Amino acid sequence: MRRKVIAGNWKMNMLPNEAIDFVNALAPLVKDSKNEVIICVPFTDLFYTLLTVQDTNIHVGAQNMHWKENGAYTGEVSADMLKCINVEYVIIGHSERRQYFNETDETVNLKVKQSLAKGLKPIVCVGESLEEKEAGKTIEVITSQISKALDGLTLDDLSNTIVAYEPIWAIGTGKTATADDANDSIKAIRNEIKSKFGTDDISILYGGSVKAENAKELFTMSDIDGGLVGGASLKADSFSKIVNFDK
Repeated sequence: MRRKVIAGNWKMNMLPNEAIDFVNALAPLVKDSKNEVIICVPFTDLFYTLLTVQDTNIHVGAQNMHWKENGAYTGEVSADMLKCINVEYVIIGHSERRQYFNETDETVNLKVKQSLAKGLKPIVCVGESLEEKEAGKTIEVITSQISKALDGLTLDDLSNTIVAYEPIWAIGTGKTATADDANDSIKAIRNEIKSKFGTDDISILYGGSVKAENAKELFTMSDIDGGLVGGASLKADSFSKIVNFDK
């Protein structure tokens, strides 16, 4: 059964003491939520955040990982390194990773497979650029991305995977896809997944300037199962309102 998931992506923000203060402020505000609450934090915050979320309903994710188990990959972090400190989720293929750090559909697929093999739950990101949107290629681009990202997965793998649709032109710009447009794009992703796996029982989130003011409209659409939230996840008050969109 599809579940509602609200995931925060802090990107390169928050020092450890700020992360601790954030969790302590957020926990009482979301403790009664039936939605799954995830915060994906910088590597240096992971240990402190994991300690602080104990005895709460807040889950913790990383923002990236390498597909190799170990080796001469200076600056990278392996799935085992995340798993050994009890990280549960990891964002894979975020558009900023693709744009600034040369992520490809192929490396995204390698990371997805490795994360699942090591017991991590990937949050797999897809999304089109403004140029692709204006050229009418949105559906072509995002269905190709998700097909390649999930290539070789099993049904069991799929049950431990979350997908996030993040139109690149909407990330950090203040622009948001209309609820109908976002729903149509996510429905296309869902149909692509169903054609590959015979089921569309997977949570698919929307990301791209999600905030308290538009969360309910977006998350109550037929095919949108929550959000991957950027800037609005950096303040406990605003993020809690998004988590509690259904109250």
